[in-house]
Amino acid sequence: MKIGVINSGSSSLKFKLFEDGVVQYSCVVEHIGEDGSEVANHLEALQKIEVDFTTLDVVGHRVVHGGEFFTQSVIIDEDVMQKIASLSRLAPLHNPANLEGIKVVKKIAPSLKQVAVFDTAFHSSMPQEAYLYAIDTKFYKQHHIRRYGFHGTSHSYLAKEAAKILKKELNELNIISLHLGNGASACAVKNGKSVDTSMGFTPLEGLVMGTRSGDLDPAIVLYMQQELGLSVDEVQKELNKHSGLLGLAKSNDVRDLQQSQTKEAQTALDIFVRRVQKYIGSYIVLLDDVDAIVFSGGIGEHSEYIRNKILDVKVLKDIKSLVIQTDEELEIAQECIKVLQA
Repeated sequence: MKIGVINSGSSSLKFKLFEDGVVQYSCVVEHIGEDGSEVANHLEALQKIEVDFTTLDVVGHRVVHGGEFFTQSVIIDEDVMQKIASLSRLAPLHNPANLEGIKVVKKIAPSLKQVAVFDTAFHSSMPQEAYLYAIDTKFYKQHHIRRYGFHGTSHSYLAKEAAKILKKELNELNIISLHLGNGASACAVKNGKSVDTSMGFTPLEGLVMGTRSGDLDPAIVLYMQQELGLSVDEVQKELNKHSGLLGLAKSNDVRDLQQSQTKEAQTALDIFVRRVQKYIGSYIVLLDDVDAIVFSGGIGEHSEYIRNKILDVKVLKDIKSLVIQTDEELEIAQECIKVLQA
């Protein structure tokens, strides 16, 4: 079976071609639509990919937000596309770009089956006490304001790989998975299913990230608007684009911060580590018995310094730690097979 996997971002497009589970071709197109770029839109980006889409059996798309519509991967039709579009207000930086990739493939190969694989789907197993916010329930019932969680494709893959390494059945596995990169999230996996995760209504909640603040007092948002006169768009940009490690130390590259001798760089890394430790501690309580702490993502995989700092506490000394390179594209390809077989 020939499976194409597309991860379509606002200004980038990643593609992998799998045949019988083996990568045959991969390509990344960046700076789509940016000033001075030779690639004006996603159609031109896909045309740069040296693949005849009409020869494929299926194309799988990463879609960031599935809301409460989608708790598993689905074959894409007009109804699915409309629902993905309706969720764009919850993921304005991601869903429109994901949808653009779907539309372009449909234009190139109208009869080709396409599958949507949702970042939020893995976390649909969270109980109410994990996903409801302590606000008037009318905001959930009428406006669907709740915790959804993201990076689900990665956390799902990590759980399956950890089960293999630990020689355990997936439904008996308890792990804390850490996807640490420019975007970062933690997940408590109990009996193979997500029971809590650090990202919430949007990917802004949770851990300190490259440019995102993570958890903060919500009154800060009100203060920024009322006292500092910032608009809604300005506050959103500050918290998503100018905060996190970048806001603390003027760089969102952990490699640079580790080499820096400045107090700001060390403080930023200490804050990053402390936030991760707080989530690990809370998840140990939720899981009661933890088989392993799993590190992944650019920072989790490559920064031994960060891993050692996170694990350098007494309570974690006796818990096994694993480093697993995540493969979201392979997970998406496997989801495509599962959907087609169903």
